[in-house]
Amino acid sequence: MTISALAPRFVGKGRIEFEERDYASPGSGQLLLRVAANAVCGTDRSQYFEGSSVVPGHEAAGVVVAAGRGTTLAVGARGVVYLMDYCGECRSCLLGATNQCLAKRADMGFTADGGYGPYELVHESNFFPISDAVEIGNATMLLDVMGTSSHALRRAELVRPDIESIYIAGAGPIGLGLLVMARLRYGDDIPIHISDVSPWRLEFAESFGGTPVDAADARALAAVGSPDVAFDSSGKQLARRAALDMLGKRGALVCVGHGETVTLDVSKDLLEPEHAVLGSEYFRYDELHANLELLEQHQDVIARVISHRFSVDRISEAFELFLSGETGKVLITQEVESD
Repeated sequence: MTISALAPRFVGKGRIEFEERDYASPGSGQLLLRVAANAVCGTDRSQYFEGSSVVPGHEAAGVVVAAGRGTTLAVGARGVVYLMDYCGECRSCLLGATNQCLAKRADMGFTADGGYGPYELVHESNFFPISDAVEIGNATMLLDVMGTSSHALRRAELVRPDIESIYIAGAGPIGLGLLVMARLRYGDDIPIHISDVSPWRLEFAESFGGTPVDAADARALAAVGSPDVAFDSSGKQLARRAALDMLGKRGALVCVGHGETVTLDVSKDLLEPEHAVLGSEYFRYDELHANLELLEQHQDVIARVISHRFSVDRISEAFELFLSGETGKVLITQEVESD
């Protein structure tokens, strides 16, 4: 049986329209979800301006309304959707590195319909169940905010296990996630500087225990000192260069934000100070379990990263506000009670 329902269509040039979309019944190993919430991400920007043939949205939480043959979850199960529809059989997946799957079936919201629509068809393997203790909208924090950030912290610890100071370039949702997760992981005593060009974002980051730094002020950047690790969530070349220049000995720069490049002087930037430059892409599916426990324990703090919530009929307004740079995480919500 096919369900037809109104879903947002990203036309391009900042226009979002609504049209009927067909959703097929789940096949073998699949689940059909009624989406309850999807968080807006900076990587949605390209679909917003350039258009998309699929329904975007890769930070979805929802409820199972139909289950295909061979699945184990019951109708009514609540959970979140892991972005990468990983194969589970390749060399990477067998090691648990599902974020580096060599034979992905899809990237949800990019190559298959995602979470801004009312329904989402997923494989059970990339659906993660949550407990009743977590509010369904807050569950989206398990994805980019907590998952991507905690994975980046673990990447830094591979080369710098004795982290005592942190610098974060970019106070958008990923930067805020890094700040919140670092505070929970390392405690309140270590200095965490976070930079941005948006006064609103800097003030918001300060409320989570970060020391705000005006990214446009060279003297303010110089005053950060020599952090043990730096994270770039901005994707900007200038930000990465500034982070490299301030790193202390044995420091690590972890690039989390996609975007521009950076040029390295191998001797000056890498060999002499024994710096490391690492990439960190999304996170491993198996990291969700520990993050769910953390969310259950600190839901009030983590959910505060969500600064605005909009019903799906106001999705255009939500995107305009998000792109203004004066929000934390923005959530698009949908009613699921009637299902």
